Amino acid sequence: MGDLSQQIIGYDLWHLELPVTSRRDHGIGSVEGVCEVVVLRLTSEDGSQGYGEASPWSVFTGTPEATYAALNRYLRPLVMGARVADRAAIMARAAYAVAHCTEAKAALEAALLDLTGRISAVPVWALLGGKCRDAIPLSCSIANPDFAQDIELLARLQDDGVRIVKLKTGFKDHAFDIMRLEYLAKHYPQFSVRVDYNQGLSIEDAPAQVRNVASFNPDFIEQPVRAHHYGMMAKLRQMTDVPLLADESVFGPEDMERAAREGICDGVSIKIMKSGGLVRGQTVARMAAAHGLSAYGGDMFEAGLAHLAGTHMIAATPEITLGCEFYQASYFLAEDILEEPFEVKRGQVIVPDTPGLGGKPDEAKLNHYAVSKAVAA
Repeated sequence: MGDLSQQIIGYDLWHLELPVTSRRDHGIGSVEGVCEVVVLRLTSEDGSQGYGEASPWSVFTGTPEATYAALNRYLRPLVMGARVADRAAIMARAAYAVAHCTEAKAALEAALLDLTGRISAVPVWALLGGKCRDAIPLSCSIANPDFAQDIELLARLQDDGVRIVKLKTGFKDHAFDIMRLEYLAKHYPQFSVRVDYNQGLSIEDAPAQVRNVASFNPDFIEQPVRAHHYGMMAKLRQMTDVPLLADESVFGPEDMERAAREGICDGVSIKIMKSGGLVRGQTVARMAAAHGLSAYGGDMFEAGLAHLAGTHMIAATPEITLGCEFYQASYFLAEDILEEPFEVKRGQVIVPDTPGLGGKPDEAKLNHYAVSKAVAA
């Protein structure tokens, strides 16, 4: 066991713009050209380093500029000079040092866990309660407004052994959604299909369109209406036997309590970027399970570093049973930032057994893609 009483003496940041290979449309917005992430590096007295990634989206969790400012101005003072062992205290103070900015807090916790794991020579999953699975089924989203490009992606996914896809719906018209569901049913019956509206339906259109989509018997239908429409979510849940999942309606444990109480969903998307960290993500999953609700590992527009953090959380959380969506590093980014590729084999994300997160960014890539940085000389 390494010395966890040593102080954290280094705190470096990069705001990155990472080129992507295609456009992705969702009910609440689009991503095209680049996705933006913020990478944090912590350094302890013995030279050990830990990394975390914040993956914001302006229409969902917040802006990259806000995330960068939260980490650089408001969270930095909580960390510099603190002991590596003080992770819980640091995160407790971070919760109130700046409102919202859940992605920044997720990156901070991931970096602290990575640093602790590397010093202690144990994987992050061991710090979160121990591993309950060695691999996690991978889901890839179908979200290109040019469906011809997604048809090419589907062929690649089949060849790679991926067998779960999530159809992003509600960003064009209903006929476009039905056409793609019919195509999947005809040409890829071996795929498990999930549907995600990302709040894309109005409360007037939602009942009829959700009923229509439910006739295709997807695994679940996710977040048809705006996050605050709890009443309509509860009504839609009662209208169909297809499970209704909440995403934007449930960020952290506080939202999970209300969602369960008001009966708005049959399951929930767990994302460390919206929950504010891995531990809070585990808490949401356990609260959901206590109410008989399912959970899966969602993500934002992430690079491989954030994927690793989510992988360790799911590996240590038996309540997350519906796989994960950590596909961007392999199927969306033009180039990932990790030194070694994020590991996916035969449609399964492989859980690392090496210390910390089990991978780290290539600093040359961080500097290449940085639009701003705060790195000590």
